[in-house]
Amino acid sequence: MNETMVCAVGNVATQPVYRDLAAGASARFRLAVTSRYWDREKGTWTDGHTNFFTVWANRQLATNAAASLNVGDPVMVQGRLRVRTESREGQQSRTSADIDAVAIGHDISRGTSAFRRSGRPEPMAVGAPARPEPEWETAAADATEPEPDTPKSRRREPVAVT
Repeated sequence: MNETMVCAVGNVATQPVYRDLAAGASARFRLAVTSRYWDREKGTWTDGHTNFFTVWANRQLATNAAASLNVGDPVMVQGRLRVRTESREGQQSRTSADIDAVAIGHDISRGTSAFRRSGRPEPMAVGAPARPEPEWETAAADATEPEPDTPKSRRREPVAVT
């Protein structure tokens, strides 16, 4: 429940590696996140420290990430932060940060992207009626209808007087 959710904006540093496992599709790639700051002395923007995250995607997100992402693409990743520390015998302990992605998208503030839906809707049976178009127009206000923000418990139905 108390998970650390992050949104990281950076560039794809490695080509996504896709695996089709028994538990479902999985993909991973490295994300490079570089801070930038204004250098007053030089009068230009300067790159700061770069953090690298391993991004993990599962199921449909993994399939779409593998098909959509390439090295150098500017992306935004939202997901759960997992910090791991590994210690091997005779070596220093190593700390790494992973993101279990919930959403991944191109950062369109730095370029354009063309969205294509993946997967197809289930085919309709032959002779089945088409789904009706939703009613987008609002109905004209009727004197007997309560205002939309009135709670149901406070609504009054019209009473016929005889």
